[in-house]
Amino acid sequence: MSEKSGGYEGEIRTARPEDLVEIYAMVTELAAYHEALHELRATEEEIGDALFGEDAMACAYLARTPQGATAGFALWYRNFSTWRGRPGIYLEDLYVRPAFRGGGHGKALLAALARTCVERGYERLEWSVLDSNTSTVAFYESMGAHPHTGWTEFRLTGESLRQLGS
Repeated sequence: MSEKSGGYEGEIRTARPEDLVEIYAMVTELAAYHEALHELRATEEEIGDALFGEDAMACAYLARTPQGATAGFALWYRNFSTWRGRPGIYLEDLYVRPAFRGGGHGKALLAALARTCVERGYERLEWSVLDSNTSTVAFYESMGAHPHTGWTEFRLTGESLRQLGS
């Protein structure tokens, strides 16, 4: 896949196993950006297994500059809507390195995900963003995305998850 439309000069491509070190570095950078490095427990090996292992459950696209630098990534997986009876894509992480922001990489990554949905007949592309991250919310809204109001995301982790699962 190569994304060169809309004036974007870079390249969007599917991640390969040899990209793992760089992907994990960007996962770490993203955690640091959100001041949540202390919450990052995934190892490079675990990310590699999720993306490239025998039972891979996620995919990633990389944004690369014309000079070959990795500008950012989108890590995603397929989900399913019982109401629509169709799969979709859940975007787990979208990250563009600070030095490359404003260069169209984030929009190109989202366009590649949208194209994947259209080509495969998926019904939706969805993700979460912190309400306090107003610049990112504005970026998404500028492309026609809108918040899914009326829904609150819930999550079970740690001891609560263990207790309920016991």
